[in-house]
This record gives sequence, structure tokens and C-alpha cells, in this order.
Amino acid sequence: MLQNVKIALGQFMGRYFASIVPTTKPLEGYVTRPLAKAVAWAPARMVDAAEDMLALWLRADLEGAPTAPPELPAIIVAISKDYVPTGRDYTRQVAERQLVMIPGDAKERMFGLRAVAGDVRAQVVIFATDEPSAHSLAAQFLLFLDASENRRFDAVYRFAGVDTAWPVQIETPENPAMAINTDAKNLTVLAIDLSLRVEVPLYDAPKEGEPNDGKGTPGIDDPAGYPLVQSVNVKATP
Repeated sequence: MLQNVKIALGQFMGRYFASIVPTTKPLEGYVTRPLAKAVAWAPARMVDAAEDMLALWLRADLEGAPTAPPELPAIIVAISKDYVPTGRDYTRQVAERQLVMIPGDAKERMFGLRAVAGDVRAQVVIFATDEPSAHSLAAQFLLFLDASENRRFDAVYRFAGVDTAWPVQIETPENPAMAINTDAKNLTVLAIDLSLRVEVPLYDAPKEGEPNDGKGTPGIDDPAGYPLVQSVNVKATP
């Protein structure tokens, strides 16, 4: 369910990477890399062991040549396994199912909809062999977050052949880049914690054998919608 949020966060990090201004010699080479060789995902857990994550990065076979590991600097992103419903003082989930038409649906079908509102913790960890490069990446990321257009991004969900964008808002963008202690003397590690407030749609359509509008195509992502009222007869009473 949150895979779409992870994809959207990856695209968000790609926009940040494209905005980096190289202020040190190592960053001059860093910004010329493809995104996949500059920003990576940690396994499905928070980066609670920075050196373990770095070891995975250095062992990554990004070019089909294990003997040529990626160079630093590097950025590793993780999403926590934790999940917490968003506080009711901020928003409410759509728990009672509503009947809706998805914008952009040429067939104008009616589907059921509920919406999950939750808080997801994410972490961006910067690794560099020199302190100035790490500080520059962290400062530029926090500057990127401070831009009003970067305080939120959209995650895209597909249902019935139609894509819909649902917002992901970044909370606490003023969090500092905290230093993580390591045993390596020539390694600077800075971690930035983020809280993502997400909304996830849960659509439903008539099951097989249930009344429907006959507008679906079996076997593909094109379900029939719920039947619409075609006419209303009103009988006057004496």
C-alpha cells in the first residue's frame, strides 16, 4: 500500500539531486552520476546502523563489476516499518465508504472509496569522506525542503485504468542533520529525519455476480462500476 509513497519519495529525491550545486571537489563528480549511483534505498528498515548500510552500498554491483564499488559521497534513504494513523487534530480518515466517480474516467463509472491517512517516518542519510561535502549536501537538502513547492509531493495510485494523485506532506522540515558516530576516522555521516503524512485511496468495485453498470472489461484493470439510478418514478397519492 505504501509502495506508491516510496516511489514518489524516490522521485522527490531525484528532484533534490538535480538541484545540487557542487561546492567541493568531491561534489563535482557526485552531481555527474546517474541518480541510481548517487541515491540508494536501504533495506526495509530505518538506517539504525549507518556503517552496515554503507557496507551494503559499497558492495552494490551497480555496473556489473563488483570490484568497482560506488564512490562517496552517497545518500541512502530509508522508510520505517512503523505506521501510525495521522492525528485527528490534523485530518480524519475517510472510514465510511463513499461512492465516487474518479476524475478522468471516460466511462464515468461509480466506485466505492475509503481513504487512509497515516504518518510514515523516513530518514535521509548522507555519507562523505570529507566534512565539507557532507555539510553541503545536508544544507542544500534542508534548503530544498524549505521551498514551498517542496513541502509536499504527490503519490500516484492507479485503479480502473486511471491514475490519481494523492498528497504526501512533509512535516518537521526544520529537523537538523544529526551526526552519526562511526568507527571510521575519514567518514562523516549525517542523518535527517522526516515525517511523511500520507493519504492512500482504497477503491472497490462490484465483485463477480454483483449488480454493476456493465461498463467493465473482464481480465484487465478495467472493472465495472456500481449501477447508477437510471430513473425515478414518483406516484402521487390522493
